[in-house]
Amino acid sequence: MKKINIIAIFIGIVIVILGFILFKKLFYVLLGIAIIISVLPFLISLITEAGREKEKEKMFLEFARNLVGSVKAGTPISRSIINVSDKDYASLTPNIKKLANQIALAIPVRQALRTFAADIKNKVISRSIELIIEAETSGGEIGSVLDAVTKSVSEIEDLKKERQAKVYGMIVQGYIIFLIFIVIMLFVEIKFMPLIAGSLTGTEVKSAGLGITGSGMAGGDNITEIIERSFFILLLVQSAFAGLVIGKLSQGSVRYGIKHSLILFILTYVIVTTVRALL
Repeated sequence: MKKINIIAIFIGIVIVILGFILFKKLFYVLLGIAIIISVLPFLISLITEAGREKEKEKMFLEFARNLVGSVKAGTPISRSIINVSDKDYASLTPNIKKLANQIALAIPVRQALRTFAADIKNKVISRSIELIIEAETSGGEIGSVLDAVTKSVSEIEDLKKERQAKVYGMIVQGYIIFLIFIVIMLFVEIKFMPLIAGSLTGTEVKSAGLGITGSGMAGGDNITEIIERSFFILLLVQSAFAGLVIGKLSQGSVRYGIKHSLILFILTYVIVTTVRALL
């Protein structure tokens, strides 16, 4: 866990404690602020990490293409890696420099490439590196293998873009459906909860005539508060699972859905607390 994440969680805990002790009327608002502050660094980290992974795959594709051109020109793969390492590969540049330096120090190409893949920690790149290692070990036509690897990575990138384009509408639809769900739940709470509370209060008032004086309104208020809290918890739970489903559909992994869960969670909290405060 990064230092900024620990600091954010600590600040969130402090806000919750202060809200519970000093500002009990604003406790739930402060609780929401604390949750947002605590999870915001995680959300930013997830978004940044996803962008970094895409950039790594794009730059590896560029590196592989340069390597193909050098190898097909008759240069050995070890020398080709050193030659093409002078170019700019954005965030992948330090890793490629390290790979070239290891080969320059007479470390076997296979070992250097495995270290390169371990440092990057990307599935697409790791699979491609293993193919290159096998070709280099078996003494096959390394140029053809590199060309095939380049085409494979390019096709994977194209498939990812095509998939994202197709599911983009589904993501937007998921957000719209969830926002409509929030509106419906708030409508039920605002329009029907007073009626239910009123009917329950009326029932209690009749009972008050039998000697239970004053319990009617309190009972209705308690039930209304319980139902409102239950609705709120239901919306928050729904936001978490809806985000996970969106992530699974859009990028094929529940891990990427955490980002959508946090966004929906924050939207839910802000919308519900704002509407309740205004009404």
